[in-house]
Amino acid sequence: MTDSKIVKSVDRALTILSILQQAEEPMGVTEIGAQMGLHKSSVYRILATLARRGYVHQDPLTERYTLGLKLVDLGTTVLNRLELRGIGLPYLKWLMESSREVAHLVVLRDGKAVYIEKVEYPSPVKMASRIGASVPLHCTAVGKAMLAFLPEGSVEAIINQGLERRTPSTITDPVKLREELEHIRNCGYACDLEENELGIRCVAAPIFNISGEVIAACSISGLAMTMTESKIKECAELVCEAGRKISAALGYQKKE
Repeated sequence: MTDSKIVKSVDRALTILSILQQAEEPMGVTEIGAQMGLHKSSVYRILATLARRGYVHQDPLTERYTLGLKLVDLGTTVLNRLELRGIGLPYLKWLMESSREVAHLVVLRDGKAVYIEKVEYPSPVKMASRIGASVPLHCTAVGKAMLAFLPEGSVEAIINQGLERRTPSTITDPVKLREELEHIRNCGYACDLEENELGIRCVAAPIFNISGEVIAACSISGLAMTMTESKIKECAELVCEAGRKISAALGYQKKE
């Protein structure tokens, strides 16, 4: 990459993080500036911005800096997603083979479900879903499977953003959505009966990390004509089993 494409302030911020990473003890503004060849006022502004976002921490007594806990969150997220995809893929293949339908793996990101893996059953009919695409939580099986196990504050935030009607079957009433989420918590899986896309039905189960937080969901999706009521029940057992096994592989232990 040429220097003309580098944003100096971003580059300096990342350099500061690297310096703090290598430091054996907290550092002051003057020390960091000396290493970078920058005036301490410039370094201070960058540090203040990083501190405000949690990427660095300033000791209120010594006024010296260390790396912040936000970096731990970022690192954990990256590791979880890399680990999750590798662990989940064999189970998606099993779901596809067992159901003869499409299997998906999604993660929760910025209030939406994001596809990180997809395994299709050989068929002339292809699903429009694609890896990297995001879908709403309130009208998809994968979304509702995660939404049901999020803290109440997070659920309220999603509802307050508005429940967009995607099809005539989309649940747009907050009261009905909360009732649906309670049902999902009780039965352990979620259904999308043409609520996001006409002609498509899905069944999904949540996936939990070692801390017991819902971070993902796995699903089976198919055409409404093939995803009959009896098949949905069969698929529900399959996704619940896959969800339990993936969660266990991530270190989750369900409390009795």
